[in-house]
Amino acid sequence: MLEFWALTSKGVEELLADEIRSYQGEVLKVSMGVVRFKADIKTAYTLCLWSRLATRILRLIQSEPVTAESDLYQIASQIDWGQLMSVRQTLAVDCVGKHPKIDNTQYGGMRLKDAIVDQFREETGDRPDVDRLNPDVRFQVRLDKQHFHFLLDFSGPSLHQRGYRTGQGEAPLKEHLAAALLKRSGWTAGTPLYDPFCGSGTILIEAAQISLNQAPGLARESFAFERAPGFRAAVWQQLKADAKAQALPAGDTIQFWGTDTDERSLSKARQNAARAGVANLIKFDYADATALKGAVTDTPGVIVTNPPYGERLGDLPALIPLYSNFSLALKTHYQGWRLAIITSNSDLLRALRLSKAKSYKFSNGPLDCEFTLFDLTEKQVQVSSSAPALFFSESSAFGNRLAKNLKAIQKWAKREGLSCYRLYDADIPEYNVAVDWYDGEVVVHEYAAPGTVDEQIAQKRLFDVVNQVPTVLGISPDKMILKVREKQKGTNQYQALAKAGQYKEVSEYGAKFWVNLRDYLDTGLFLDHRITRRMLQQQAQGKRVLNLFAYTGSASVHAAIGGATSVTTVDMSNTYLDWAKRNFMLNGLNGKQYQFEQADCLQWLARSRNLFDLIFVDPPTFSNSKRMEDSWDVQRDHVKLLNMLISKMAPGAKVIFSNNKRRFKLDYAALEEAGWQVKDISAATLPEDFKRNPHIHVCFELTRP
Repeated sequence: MLEFWALTSKGVEELLADEIRSYQGEVLKVSMGVVRFKADIKTAYTLCLWSRLATRILRLIQSEPVTAESDLYQIASQIDWGQLMSVRQTLAVDCVGKHPKIDNTQYGGMRLKDAIVDQFREETGDRPDVDRLNPDVRFQVRLDKQHFHFLLDFSGPSLHQRGYRTGQGEAPLKEHLAAALLKRSGWTAGTPLYDPFCGSGTILIEAAQISLNQAPGLARESFAFERAPGFRAAVWQQLKADAKAQALPAGDTIQFWGTDTDERSLSKARQNAARAGVANLIKFDYADATALKGAVTDTPGVIVTNPPYGERLGDLPALIPLYSNFSLALKTHYQGWRLAIITSNSDLLRALRLSKAKSYKFSNGPLDCEFTLFDLTEKQVQVSSSAPALFFSESSAFGNRLAKNLKAIQKWAKREGLSCYRLYDADIPEYNVAVDWYDGEVVVHEYAAPGTVDEQIAQKRLFDVVNQVPTVLGISPDKMILKVREKQKGTNQYQALAKAGQYKEVSEYGAKFWVNLRDYLDTGLFLDHRITRRMLQQQAQGKRVLNLFAYTGSASVHAAIGGATSVTTVDMSNTYLDWAKRNFMLNGLNGKQYQFEQADCLQWLARSRNLFDLIFVDPPTFSNSKRMEDSWDVQRDHVKLLNMLISKMAPGAKVIFSNNKRRFKLDYAALEEAGWQVKDISAATLPEDFKRNPHIHVCFELTRP
C-alpha cells in the first residue's frame, strides 16, 4: 500500500474523504484542503479517473522529521531520485509551507531542485532539464512544523479540468466545486435540476455527467503517472475500458434547465455541454431570474445556483433587489423545490426572506463562501410585505428620517432652482452616511466607521440603508451609487474608482454642470460650496476673475455667467481642466476671455504677472502630487498662499478663501500683520441642506485697504 495526498478546496475535504472510501481507499487524515489516504496502485489510478472532488493527487515519497536547523537540500539529497525519474526527463518542483531556514517558497523549491539535479550529475555525469510549464515529472515538498514531506505529482494538471470547457463566464465555478455543491444540496440523479444563474453551465454539466455515470477523467489526454517508472499500462487501459462501458447513453429527455441573461455565457454553456456529450439532457434559455414566468418543470426538484454576489461595496445596491426579486419569483412558481445558493456575502441572503435549512462553508477560489439550503415549503413561500427586509428594526428610523428630509428639502430645492442637493448627512449617528440627490440618481457615501464599531454591525447597518434608499426616494436600485468616504491623502484624493464614463447634466442657480457619479470619489461638483459659487456670480460683473485649485471649474462658470470680463481657471490636473472646458461649453461660454491653465497653482502664481479683481481659492486639505515641487498642507501653508496673492490683486480686489479641513484655524495674526482685512463668511455660505453640520467647510472674505 502506498500513501497518497488528495488536494481539494476548503470545505470539500469530508466529501472527498467519503469519495476515497467509496473506492476502497483507506483515509488516514483529513486537514484543510488535503485528504491523506493509503491505496494500492490500481485504486490510485481509479481515483484519478473517477474523482469528481479532488483537484490533484500526489504520491508521498518520504516524510522526514525536521528541526529548526534542518537543511532541505541535505535531507532531499538522501532520497534516491533515480527511482522516480530518468535523467532524460524534464522536471519541475513546487514548495508549500514555511520553515525557519526557508525565506520563501521559491527558495524552498530551488533548494529541492538543486538536490535532485546535483544527485543526477554526481551519479551519471549529466543532469535533467527543468520545464516549469509542461514537465515530465513534478515534485513537491510540503513543510510543516515537524516534517518535510516529499511528494510526486501523481495525477498531473488539476483534476477539475474535465476537458469540456471551451469558455467560462465572468465568475467561473470550478468543476470539482460544482460537484461538491450538488452533493451538499441533496440532489440525486433523476431529480430535476435548475440553475437560474447558469453562466457557462458548469453546475448543470457536472450533474448531467453524474447522471450518465461518465468518468470525469476520461476526456483527459494523459495523467502524470503514465510517465512514471513502473507504470502499469495494462491495468490502466482496462480501467478506462470499464469506465467507458459503465457510461449510460445520453438519450433525449431534458432533465436539467439553465437560464441566464448573458447570451455570450449561454452560448459557451451550449458549447461546453456539447463537448461533454450531455447537450441533449440540458435546456439553456435566456431568462431573467428576477422575473420568472413559471417553473421549468411540474415535478419539484432542486435549484443549485451561483448568483452574482459582488466583491466591491459598490455592487450592493444592485444585488439587494436582485436577491429580493429572485426570491419573490421563486415563492410564486417554485413551491416544493429546494433552493441551494453559494455566496461570499451571506448578508445578501437576508433579502431572500427565507429561513435556511442548512449551511456549509466553502472556498470559491480566493473567496470564502457560504452554501445555504432553503426548503420552499408552503409556509416558506407565503409572500410577505413588500417593505425592505432589515437586519435591525431600528434601521427604519433612517428610512423615516430620509423621507422627512426629502419632503422638506425637495420643496426648497425646487424654489431655489437646484437639481442636486444633500438629503441626509449622518443625521442619526449610527447610520453614518451621506445621501446626495442628482436629478433622479443618488450617491450614498458611507463614512468609514470608527474602530470602536464592530465591522459586521456596520456592514449590516449599511445593508439596511441601501435597502431603504430606493424605496423611500422612489428610484430603481440601479440609480443608486454607493461609495466609501475615508480620509484621503496625497495622490489618493482624486483617484478613479471606475471607468464607466457616464456624465450627467445638473443645474444650480442658472448654471449647468456635468457630473460623473460613478468614476470618482467626488462627482465633479462640491454641493456644499453652492452658496459661495452664487456669491461669485453675483460679484463678478465687469471683473477679472481668477479661480485657483479650480477642480472642474464650477466656480469659474458662475463667474462667467455673472458677467466677468475675463476668467482664468488654474488646476494641476488635465483631466479636470478638460472637464471645466466642457462645463463652459455646456453653458454656451466661449471666447479668448476664458483661459485655462494646467499648472501647480503656487508655481503659476510665482510666474504670473496678471492682475485680478476677484480671486477664488479653494485648495485641498493636503497634497503631495508628483507634479508639485513640495507637499501642500492647508493649515501650514495658507498664509504663504494668501500672501502670494497680494501682487496679483488690482486696486479694490477681493479674495474668497475656503477649504474643507475639519478644525482649520485661520492665522488671523499673521494675515493682519501682512495687511489683510479678514471677514469670516462661513455661516453665510452654508447651504440649507448642509446646516446640520456647520463645520463642513470654512470660508473667508479677504481685502486690503
